[in-house]
Amino acid sequence: MNNLMEFPWQQPAIILHSQRLMKSFQHWLGKSLLDVNGSLEEVAQQLFTAPFVLVSHGIEPDPIFNYGNLKALELWGLSWEEFTKMASRKTAEEIVQQERDRLLAEAATQGFSYFSGVRITSTGKRFHIQDGILWSLLDEQHQYCGQAAVYTKCTFL
Repeated sequence: MNNLMEFPWQQPAIILHSQRLMKSFQHWLGKSLLDVNGSLEEVAQQLFTAPFVLVSHGIEPDPIFNYGNLKALELWGLSWEEFTKMASRKTAEEIVQQERDRLLAEAATQGFSYFSGVRITSTGKRFHIQDGILWSLLDEQHQYCGQAAVYTKCTFL
């Protein structure tokens, strides 16, 4: 595995994306996603190694994950390379897709939404998320560029 895949937070694109995650969260929720200081790379590293699950996807017709921190990669049992090729819809079972779609639309309209729900790992293990937050990502021109989710509480079923 090359160094950039082991440490994706060192990539310039991920350093920039980390800033989008932080700034968009602050914009919509009026509070900090993570209380950090330091260089942009240090902030990206701290976000990647944070004690919560953090994921985001882009704006493709079938959105693909473009970020998953270490907790997310561990939870889904995937490498960075595998995770960032996966459609985000694959984290929810077919039976909850309609509720997931409603939640994504609500967050796109309002800027953010709180959620709980059942998701599945890459091996099919089910887990319940509690107290999650989903928010819209904004780029440097304040244009919609995807969505992100964060949570600390999940229980395997």
